[in-house]
Amino acid sequence: MTNENVLEALKNVTYPGFTKDIVTFGFVKSVEIEGSKVAVVIDITSSADEVKQQLTADATTELKKLGFADIEVHITAPQAPREQSNTMSGKNIAPQIKNFVMVSSGKGGVGKSTASVNLAIALAMQGKKVGLLDADIYGPNIPRMMGLDEQKPEIIGNKVQPMKAYGVEVMSMGSLMEAGQSLIWRGSMVMKAIEQLLRDILWSDLDVLVIDMPPGTGDAQLTLAQSIPVTAGITVTTPQEVSLDDSRRSLDMFQKLHIPTAGVIENMSGFICPSCDAESDIFGMGTSQAVADEFDTVLLTRIPIEPAVRVGGDTGQPVTYHKPDSETAKRFQEAASQLWTFVEKVNAEGGADNAAVQPTTPPGVSACSM
Repeated sequence: MTNENVLEALKNVTYPGFTKDIVTFGFVKSVEIEGSKVAVVIDITSSADEVKQQLTADATTELKKLGFADIEVHITAPQAPREQSNTMSGKNIAPQIKNFVMVSSGKGGVGKSTASVNLAIALAMQGKKVGLLDADIYGPNIPRMMGLDEQKPEIIGNKVQPMKAYGVEVMSMGSLMEAGQSLIWRGSMVMKAIEQLLRDILWSDLDVLVIDMPPGTGDAQLTLAQSIPVTAGITVTTPQEVSLDDSRRSLDMFQKLHIPTAGVIENMSGFICPSCDAESDIFGMGTSQAVADEFDTVLLTRIPIEPAVRVGGDTGQPVTYHKPDSETAKRFQEAASQLWTFVEKVNAEGGADNAAVQPTTPPGVSACSM
């Protein structure tokens, strides 16, 4: 009996709730055979006991068919957090994805989609396997911003193949609808749509899925937190007090859902003149630092008003990819690096609520402004 025989048998073990098997998902990490004894290590992304029990039973059944008398099935899984919550309860309807980053905002119009697009591209440029999910059901802008507004995704059976741009897998409700079509849906339909965008999309084995959320703190956010273990949350705001008030609600939501908060991105923070590169204070700068301190998190970066950002968003040529030497691109790259440091820390601590990176001075923020 060989390892190949064992792996072929384990292809009959499907991951609970999915049609793919544990070998295809890449969850079988090792196989050791010694005479009539076999030991298998299966590394999964869910800490739910029922998932472990079902996989153990199914794998044991398949291995018995091969004639092994002594069977050991070891299931390794993320450590369950000390305090159970919606988002950290072990449920994961997209287990092939290692990390989930929720990009949220208390109000619309603050540049949340711009931040999501450029963070995703920056992570991909840094060598990560990245997906970008546009969960803003009522206002899906990601297809245009990623240059995919004229494309439609491929349907494979009852699943949907994500589109690709700039090294990122992309899916949006806007790509599944006619251009300009409005969705007049109740909350229950929005909740179901978000579940399907996670479950019925053929996402590959991603290092991280960046999720562009609708503004506010409603059904969409709660559904997402109940469906997957969100690794990190980011709040996008602008410097004005009206926006900061709503950002506090977004950060409070992260706390109540026990989502580790990676930090705050202050968008439209100063204006960089395209002629002289001077930075001017139009809407205010650095005001988000106090809010970040209030919620024991960090100001990841300040993104200035730079004409190239607007042009890139409108033409599907994101600034981080097409203008890598611009100040905005550099700041998104640094924010992505800080985000990944935070993600690694959360994973090392098993999703602990107190995961945090040490505050650093983000690009464009002087010590005196902090």
